[in-house]
Amino acid sequence: MKKKTIAVIGAGIAGIASAIRLRSQGHEVTVFEANTYPGGKLTAFSERGYRFDMGPSLFTMPQFIEDLFKAANKPIAQYFKYKKKDIVCNYFYEDGTTFSALADINAFADEASKTFMVEKSKLLDYLNRSKRKYDLTASLFLEKSLHKTSTYLSKDTIKAIFNVSSLDINTSLDDLNSKVFKDERLVQFYNRFATYNGSSPYQTPGIMSMIPHLEQYYGTYFPKGGMHSITQSLFQLSKDIGVVYEFNKKVEEIIVEEGKVQGLRVDENFFEADVVVSNADVVPTYRYLLPKHKAPEKILSQPRSSSALIFYWGVRQQFPQLDLHNIFFSKDYKTEFNYIFNEKDVYHDPTVYINITSKEEPNDAPKGCENWFVMINVPSNTGQDWDIIIERARANIKNKLNRLLKIDLDTLIEYENILDPRLIESRTQSYQGALYGASSNNKYAAFLRHPNFKSSIKNLYFCGGSVHPGGGIPLCLLSGKIVSDLIQKATE
Repeated sequence: MKKKTIAVIGAGIAGIASAIRLRSQGHEVTVFEANTYPGGKLTAFSERGYRFDMGPSLFTMPQFIEDLFKAANKPIAQYFKYKKKDIVCNYFYEDGTTFSALADINAFADEASKTFMVEKSKLLDYLNRSKRKYDLTASLFLEKSLHKTSTYLSKDTIKAIFNVSSLDINTSLDDLNSKVFKDERLVQFYNRFATYNGSSPYQTPGIMSMIPHLEQYYGTYFPKGGMHSITQSLFQLSKDIGVVYEFNKKVEEIIVEEGKVQGLRVDENFFEADVVVSNADVVPTYRYLLPKHKAPEKILSQPRSSSALIFYWGVRQQFPQLDLHNIFFSKDYKTEFNYIFNEKDVYHDPTVYINITSKEEPNDAPKGCENWFVMINVPSNTGQDWDIIIERARANIKNKLNRLLKIDLDTLIEYENILDPRLIESRTQSYQGALYGASSNNKYAAFLRHPNFKSSIKNLYFCGGSVHPGGGIPLCLLSGKIVSDLIQKATE
């Protein structure tokens, strides 16, 4: 294999993952990051004795983290520790129902059958079908480039094609769940998984019912030190094997001559590179870094996924009824959050999600207090009056939590910080502040995502949540693997 000088644009989790794999292959790798810190959305901050994970708050499929340490031939235990959670999440309904989703699949089915008055066999059958959908499609849609002919010349692809009728691609997730379950609370429970890739259960295809399998089968975990420790451990690993980082260095242009990458222009200086990997959002990559080249307008103009409105609250009390992850469902979102949406925004009912890492890491909050990460899904930033939305959402979220938990939050919150789509966009360059790039509401969405390479520009590659296979930590890590595999094959 011929060794290359490789430049990675962006130190998000996918950029770091691709850098680790490429350096492990023997290449010289330099990562350019406009911010002063690594991680992109997967970062943290501390204030007044509280520590908050800022971005992703759910850790699953740890095998993809483990694979990076194996690739680098380093012992994971020296960098990163995590433990499996017995309770995946606590759910609170407006009618007073509470439900703890247990990690063990049989125990989960036992409790769910009692809570929602549904046969245990029906729940297990639903999860088995979810597993089958994942097993049939993972190697095609998640682990390889969808834009290479070789991907389709495999036994797995042929098997998926012969079983396409079982994938439920011609019905919506909500229609599928409503057909299987009669209890509206259980339908809402399984509809919520559409938010894992920023989509709407009323539009995204039923194949997305595979997502509960990922959570139930692989489990959910808590990384010691919080979610930010994922960034910290992988960043340290990459440095230890020789990846070079240039922080506070904004890439101004990808230099291309005669259809081939030559390097980058950074702070008016030229950095020569044989290969460039862009971990930046694909829209600004074309708009600002490739201004002389024709952009794939159809791909770039796709509707964006949902974004998030997050309140970081330091709460002066501890709540034994809450765990690390908690969901508060709306009975009727139109009465609480309709002002956030317009008629084109058909996302999931914006249930309130609370993540409390101080349940696992007491030092994340002062004694007797808790650090609440309080989030609702919102549309991407298209010019809404977010200041008004924030004020109304804050009031409605407080009213909901006061009602369901029988408390008075105004007397308990002693610290507040806020993250909205405008800030997400400005801090991470994610177009419109979308968390997962383009939405997955179209049944052909997987094929419409930008490829992990640019066919008209040799040695230019793409990773991260705005390209194939999608957003979220597991898929971003897989995008780094796909890119490194493509580069390895091209250099053989």
